[in-house]
Amino acid sequence: MGNRRLKKRNKIKKIMRTIIAVMIFYILLYISYGFYKENKIRLVEGKNESNIEIEKNMEKNTNIASEESNVPATYLGFEVTAQLIIPNINLETNILKNYTEEAMDVCASKFWGPEPNEIGNFCIVGHNYNKENMFNNLIDLKIGDEIYLIDNKNGKITYTIFDIYKVKPQNTSPLDQNTAGKRIITLITCVNYSNNRLIVQAIEK
Repeated sequence: MGNRRLKKRNKIKKIMRTIIAVMIFYILLYISYGFYKENKIRLVEGKNESNIEIEKNMEKNTNIASEESNVPATYLGFEVTAQLIIPNINLETNILKNYTEEAMDVCASKFWGPEPNEIGNFCIVGHNYNKENMFNNLIDLKIGDEIYLIDNKNGKITYTIFDIYKVKPQNTSPLDQNTAGKRIITLITCVNYSNNRLIVQAIEK
């Protein structure tokens, strides 16, 4: 009887060790893949030389083909300025009007620049928390992916991603407002394996 119990306990221990080993394997695989994805993104030192050609003297485009919109005035007690939709990572989120630590814990927020869908560089910052309205999946975006920005004044505007890169926290060049009369969106978030910032930039389509 004692031997049967001992064999049963040993069998359970063996199964548990196997389960733990498999879990550790998949955790390490997940971390390695995340590290690999992050390392594939280039690190920009100083001012970024974008891979898009913007003519310095081009005429400002003030005619926007827009759709009707109904952006809510508030979200969980915070003022909303726009809505952001990125189909390729299934992201739909409000953009809060004022950047504060409290607001950042709730939703992505405007960080710098003009009003949404106006001429200039509309900069949005968000945590990379694993929540449906946060920026945790920005790292999976690719050049050419589309982004939709919606506000109650200009409606829904389509933007196309033209650059993805990393910067040190003290590098403020992604906030540059010299857009040669174009509308640009800059998305900013953290990465998991360094103190760098992930930058995704898109231009009006």
